[in-house]
Amino acid sequence: MSVRHNEKNHRMLLNITVALSATVMLLFLPACNGQKKNLADAVREQDSIPDMRTTGVQTFISDSGLIRYKIITSEWLVYSRIDSPYWAFKKGIYLEKFDTLFRVDASIKADTAYYYDRKKLWELRGNVHIRSQKGDKFDTQLLYWDQGKEQIYSDRFIRIEQVDKVLTGYGFESNQQMTEYQIFNNTGIFTVEDTAPVDSTQQH
Repeated sequence: MSVRHNEKNHRMLLNITVALSATVMLLFLPACNGQKKNLADAVREQDSIPDMRTTGVQTFISDSGLIRYKIITSEWLVYSRIDSPYWAFKKGIYLEKFDTLFRVDASIKADTAYYYDRKKLWELRGNVHIRSQKGDKFDTQLLYWDQGKEQIYSDRFIRIEQVDKVLTGYGFESNQQMTEYQIFNNTGIFTVEDTAPVDSTQQH
């Protein structure tokens, strides 16, 4: 009877030992198979997940207590838990900028846009089109709008259509109101009627 009892205890102890060994192997085996690297990758992937995703957006944004911007976009992504927080408008954006009297200073359209919150910097990409309050039209593929410095600029080809002429060049700088601007590396001035080159320089 004592021998059977001892054998039973031995088998139970053996079963417990095997179960514990299997548990330990399951816990530590993934670390030996590179699971630690996969977990690190997962953390980096998590950083790319937006904190907020809003679709079908039409909203007003205020600055210093005044409504200054109107944004229309099909998708608005906000990334706020990263080192350089930003907004993303990957499906296009239409934006209107207002002056203190709530008049439209400029309207802006782009295929893609990013707004870097800490820098107060807009980056507009792809078929960027701006219309100023006085009716001038600006077209380029890349444009930056620095709200802190109150500047709009680009180093890409730009086309500016005024009432009586079209200006083209590479590189551009303007104030926020798009009333004072300069084109660098001019490629020509063309009349609106026949779009024929009439001058090779532009003074602004």
